[in-house]
Amino acid sequence: MSRVLLVDDDALLTELLTEYLTAEGLNVHSVPDGEAGVQEILTGQYDVVVLDSMMPKMNGLDVLKNVRTQSTVPIIMLTAKGDDIDRIIGLEMGADDYVPKPCTPRELLARINAILRRAQHSNEQNNAPNNISVSDVVLYPAKRQASIKDTPLELTSTEFNLLEVLMRHAGQVVSKETLSIEALDRKLAKFDRSIDVHISSIRHKLGDASLIQTVRGLGYLFVKN
Repeated sequence: MSRVLLVDDDALLTELLTEYLTAEGLNVHSVPDGEAGVQEILTGQYDVVVLDSMMPKMNGLDVLKNVRTQSTVPIIMLTAKGDDIDRIIGLEMGADDYVPKPCTPRELLARINAILRRAQHSNEQNNAPNNISVSDVVLYPAKRQASIKDTPLELTSTEFNLLEVLMRHAGQVVSKETLSIEALDRKLAKFDRSIDVHISSIRHKLGDASLIQTVRGLGYLFVKN
């Protein structure tokens, strides 16, 4: 049974989400503030974390900043509807996805299941792990690890998924729609900038922006040297 951690000070929403997600077969635990959230996340007991952006003691972005130095657990941010700044900052700081509040339990469940499916798919690939090496970048799917010129890359789960899709199609343009479906396991929503922000973060971590080229109007291309 997959374990989900809810970090949110909205008691009514947390109760509603816990009841719904539990009925859908998930093991759900919740904490009401950011400080408790950091401690609980770092226990390493959870498969997915749902993190509210506005909380007492420590807000969601500060929680994310603290956690990402020590953990790559997938994190879904809950952000105020229309607050694009918080969403972009959250993605840049290592959030895997976001859901605008108020959200429906069904929408959140879909995002959680998408992340869990990707994790399951990766585990299935472990039975026949084939490393991927392109342009000094090496991906180790079995370990969910990557390196460039033998230097480890600290990637989030979603960043790893995106880089894997691009490298498996190295030398070919991959559309944002394809990246969203194959890496996030969901269709690309209108005006959704998640892919762009994640790609920007990957480029920064690679230390060479030229490895992933933007093909205007089409998508992205991982360069084969």
